[in-house]
Amino acid sequence: MTSVHPQGNAEAGPSPRARAALAAFLILLVAVFLALGTWQVQRLFWKLDLIARVESRVHADPVPAPGRAEWPSVNREKDEYRRVTATGLFRHDRTVLVQAVTERGAGFWVVTPLVLADGSAILINRGFVPADKSAPEARLAGEIAAGPVAVTGLLRMTEPGGAFLRSNDPAADRWFSRDVAAIAAAKGLADVAPYFIDADATPNPGGLPIGGLTVVAFRNSHLVYALTWYALAAMSAAAAWRVWRRPMA
Repeated sequence: MTSVHPQGNAEAGPSPRARAALAAFLILLVAVFLALGTWQVQRLFWKLDLIARVESRVHADPVPAPGRAEWPSVNREKDEYRRVTATGLFRHDRTVLVQAVTERGAGFWVVTPLVLADGSAILINRGFVPADKSAPEARLAGEIAAGPVAVTGLLRMTEPGGAFLRSNDPAADRWFSRDVAAIAAAKGLADVAPYFIDADATPNPGGLPIGGLTVVAFRNSHLVYALTWYALAAMSAAAAWRVWRRPMA
């Protein structure tokens, strides 16, 4: 007589303790993903508010550029992209060229100090020149020197250090960003505003430099990120439920 012995279940599931640990881990992931998604929603509303505020500044009537007494309180949050105006004398002998890539191609920003009546100065990004017109003699008509000049444009915060993987080299007069403090030091300027002004599109004599090329755009992917985190939270919750509901071996 043949005896039959029952075989063990080769596909036995994890132990209750292991299932509980896995489910707990998945629930922790749900909490983390929900928190990240909520943070991205908060960032979304912050970015939308920032865009609205900047848009209102860009299209507002110009106001006088902040003077000496206001410099300590100037900051990116409340001041950047305000339309401002300033009047003074250009110091073309202290101009620097900052490498730029614009809708008109590669070239340079022409950054020139504007000395105000009180002796202080503001760096003015007068606009763009192509590389083959960067030499002063190629744009002599635009070297405005006859008396005070009124400049209207957008207030911009300093850009310290340089650009990605390219550091400013003051000793070689090679610039990749509009670093106010570094430019002022290299050109022997004192009492310089902690910001610069991007000049508007008012034409310069001879057509160069070309102003009004400021790009006012903000990357806003927070909604996509939020939906991604919430989707991961939903998938983690579904996985936790399946683990917990899996039949015992």
